[in-house]
Amino acid sequence: MLARLEWRAGAAIIQTAFKSERLPNTTELTATLTDSVKYLRGVGPHRAAVLEEHGIATVGDLLSYLPFRYEDRIRFTPIAEIVPGQVHTILAEVTGGGGSTVRFRRGRGALFHLSVRDKTGTVYVRFFHGGYLQGKLKDGQRLVLHGKVEADPYRPARVEMVNPQMEIVSDGEGQPADSTEMGRIVPVYEAMGGISSRMLRRIVYGVLLHFDGNMPDPLPPEIRERFRFPTRREALAYAHFPPKDENLEMLNSFRSPAQVRLIFEEFFYYQLALTLRRQRENHRAGIAMRVREERVREALKRILPFKPTEAQKRVLKEIADDLEKPYPMHRLLEGDVGSGKTIVALEAATIAIENRCQVALMAPTEILAAQHYLSAKRIFAPAGYFVELITGGRTKAERELAALRVQAGQAQFVVGTHALIEGSVKFEKLGLVIVDEQHRFGVLQRKRLIEKGASPHVLVMTATPIPRTLALTLYGDLDISVIDELPPGRTPIETRWAADTQLAGVWEFLRRQIARGRQAYVVYPVIEESKQELKAATAEYERLAKSVFPKLRAGLLHGRLKNDEKEAVMEQFRSGELHVLVATTVIEVGVDVPNATVMVIEHADRFGLAQLHQLRGRIGRGSEQSHCILIAPRTITGEARERIETMVATSNGFEIAERDLKQRGPGEFFGTRQHGDAAFSFAQPLRDREILEMARREAFALAENAEKAREVASRLEMVNPSWQRRYQLASVG
Repeated sequence: MLARLEWRAGAAIIQTAFKSERLPNTTELTATLTDSVKYLRGVGPHRAAVLEEHGIATVGDLLSYLPFRYEDRIRFTPIAEIVPGQVHTILAEVTGGGGSTVRFRRGRGALFHLSVRDKTGTVYVRFFHGGYLQGKLKDGQRLVLHGKVEADPYRPARVEMVNPQMEIVSDGEGQPADSTEMGRIVPVYEAMGGISSRMLRRIVYGVLLHFDGNMPDPLPPEIRERFRFPTRREALAYAHFPPKDENLEMLNSFRSPAQVRLIFEEFFYYQLALTLRRQRENHRAGIAMRVREERVREALKRILPFKPTEAQKRVLKEIADDLEKPYPMHRLLEGDVGSGKTIVALEAATIAIENRCQVALMAPTEILAAQHYLSAKRIFAPAGYFVELITGGRTKAERELAALRVQAGQAQFVVGTHALIEGSVKFEKLGLVIVDEQHRFGVLQRKRLIEKGASPHVLVMTATPIPRTLALTLYGDLDISVIDELPPGRTPIETRWAADTQLAGVWEFLRRQIARGRQAYVVYPVIEESKQELKAATAEYERLAKSVFPKLRAGLLHGRLKNDEKEAVMEQFRSGELHVLVATTVIEVGVDVPNATVMVIEHADRFGLAQLHQLRGRIGRGSEQSHCILIAPRTITGEARERIETMVATSNGFEIAERDLKQRGPGEFFGTRQHGDAAFSFAQPLRDREILEMARREAFALAENAEKAREVASRLEMVNPSWQRRYQLASVG
């Protein structure tokens, strides 16, 4: 509520800020939203090509590329007033007398030292990998430096900046900075290619000076009035070049009225696209399954090997209710590692099979597909269902026979990798598609599998816990079910951090656990030795087998082994023939060996947080106490240290996912290129949760009026045709 009041209070400021100061009389202006960027002053063919690579082809695209930070260049901190440990922005000039030097290695790995001064004093600057600065800076140049200032650990009497943001604002020969650089709150843009933030600032400023003022506003007027949003034209001008009296803290927290309006519209259009897509799906005829018949209930009882948790029962009911409806289910099933998603999926499959339909389960790796195949065969044995496996690792003859059985309807439950989407695989009656670890598949791969049936129901699963806000963003067209409790009898995994110097004790602990009848994983980040000076799985396997565990049976598993070799090693480990499995992250998903109670991860600081949590999830699957030991130097700092400390502190997957998202951002967390992340240009789901929820409510309300939705879509095309492609609203009409 407080944030909304702030937006409303600030709206009036925007109404006057640019009519007088930023946007001159439109009769003097010529640039339009649809003009190509290559004709703008300061761009040209080469820079235009760089801009287009980043999705900026027109003036409209350029104006939608917003600053990620703002600097107060009205009031710089005098060097004499710098406080160590705080972030400062200073204006200073490069000193003479050899003030800038490259030390240590030449080239990109060089350490570049620089001294700068103003009227009050001198500050020293270090740039790691700063070889590119050699020859670029010269005496007398004026620089703006923004960054944290620390006391020099070797010379306590002086302070230094390490890797600050830097801009050259004058050439040292009397040429002053222009009005986009100084005397205002200055926008800072993400540089792209050879186009610096300074270049972008000048190009955008020139566009605003020569803009014809014609910018239709696609947001419905009633929404603008309800939230007192400024027009899009006013919001963009304000966001690019805020007035001098704007609150810098509010700008850098992206809560100025202009920024809030622009964040809202990105979420609004994306959520509108999701809900319209969902409406179209709900109008497609699906397979309404009979769930409450006695034969279905009896079949479900036969496959249940244990008493389900309350969370599993709740989720199964949600799925069963969907399967009864006359249009296709589209549901996301998420839960932490080991929460029992697979048995719920097999229960859903049982309902489909008892309704004379086939079920396809697609997994991202052959190991995971084989795991599902073996589990399904074991669980479905009492029901007499035929389970088939289709993967690229099987022989051509095996795949052809399997495809014939699937097409004839003999195979009721079909497990496979992306080999399932090949043209040779046809189903007699595909009623349910299950996609496991769905974020590892591209959108088109999932679509091709779904199209092998006549509007089948779809259940996608993930063991990567997704905070609700991000789930609404990425999967807003799916209903979401969450298994938020582990099966009874599971003992929490004990996780501890050990240094490399403590490995002798770690190996002794592992021997004692194996002597008690347990098994262990030892995980390495790379397969073979490289220039990164990381221990490699192949070399360490040889060393461990010969020198550390000569009396134990060890196996090696990594991604370069042939499929039959991988399966043979895994079967030896599952059966207990191997005591220790040395592996890479190939075991991250799909490995379920309840007797394995110890995992040692070397170079743990080199793994991502979500990846560490997934690896740890391979143990703790039985009733015995399990132990995860993370090997990393005690001297690590920053995000690497935070990751290790998080793993030691909690085993809650949702909490870990939240922290991982804050470190990496949604795009990296899910892999934008592969997984269809919305790739917002300005909005951030974690930072802007409240705005996302508000935009979602407004989008869903608008979508109930089909005519109004078409009107909004047409206005969106007038503002920026590329938005039609981004939000996929072209099909609304």
